[in-house]
Amino acid sequence: MSKLKVGLLGYGGAGRVFHAPLIAAEPRLHLHRIGSRDFTNKTLPHGLTGAPIAEVIADPEVDLIVIATPNDSHASLAEQALRAGKHVIVDKPFTLNSNEAASVVAMAADTGKVLSIFQNRRWDGGFLTARKVFNDGHLGSINYGEFHFDRYSPAIKNRWREWERPGAGILYDLGPHLIDQIMCLFGNPDAVTTNVAHQRTGAQVEDFFHIILEFGPARIVAHASSLMPDHLPRISLFGEKSSFFQFGFDGQEAALKQGQHPGDEHWGATPNAELYLMDTDGARTDVPILPGQYEAFYENIADAICDGTELAVTGAQALNVMRVLDAAQLSAKSGHRIRL
Repeated sequence: MSKLKVGLLGYGGAGRVFHAPLIAAEPRLHLHRIGSRDFTNKTLPHGLTGAPIAEVIADPEVDLIVIATPNDSHASLAEQALRAGKHVIVDKPFTLNSNEAASVVAMAADTGKVLSIFQNRRWDGGFLTARKVFNDGHLGSINYGEFHFDRYSPAIKNRWREWERPGAGILYDLGPHLIDQIMCLFGNPDAVTTNVAHQRTGAQVEDFFHIILEFGPARIVAHASSLMPDHLPRISLFGEKSSFFQFGFDGQEAALKQGQHPGDEHWGATPNAELYLMDTDGARTDVPILPGQYEAFYENIADAICDGTELAVTGAQALNVMRVLDAAQLSAKSGHRIRL
């Protein structure tokens, strides 16, 4: 069977670091063309030349369009690609709001094309392990939890994610990852309360958020900061039987930045990983971390297109994440708890 030809839109950090190497790692996919508005100072993979975005979308040989452009272009490009008869993957955040997301999901349903969102953090080793521990029933009913994505990055970079424009800021950047992970375990929240801040000198957009999601009596926090070293647990879950703690930042992003690929030695490792269960009496049991598997995302995409396998990350799931993100933004602006 011939490989599915992929058109990648955008070749900044997301397109170059994540999508291009992960597409190359899936044997049923072939990175056919790269589209961008500007190729200045961009070195493309061997054998590929750049083209205007519209040209890549219109290319009759392209089967799948991957959108890794700035966030405010996601919805319009996804709809253009679906109208052109392409399967579509959109990097997170899916769109700027749930209305845009609903429109894209409806168009995918009408065209019968595969639509998915690049929620690669579902395949972090720490989250895979937390999900297994959760599903195996070791914790019992959860009353509280925290999901952190903290970094110490005091210098403001000259990039669109830190400019005052639609879709910029840490809430759009990291919020979809944490909200998606939480919803994978707990479903749709009942209500949301959010606080955001501009903490770094000269920050144009928020660089801190703290979201409390309510699931019945349980409270689960999604937290991200640009001024906190990664010392707290990435994931902590407190249950009636025992609690779970995961420390250590997944190593796949750093490995990709260093030019490593799935299958290389130590691929999927989490440096300085520490995971353990703690019973209510304080007894501790260490938990081995599962390897990270970012390549599983594109393996699932190829399965869905070629064999009709169920998508791991669906448009409906991404729409629900956007509804929570909308509520989080409304809560941050109004200072009120928002029911969903």
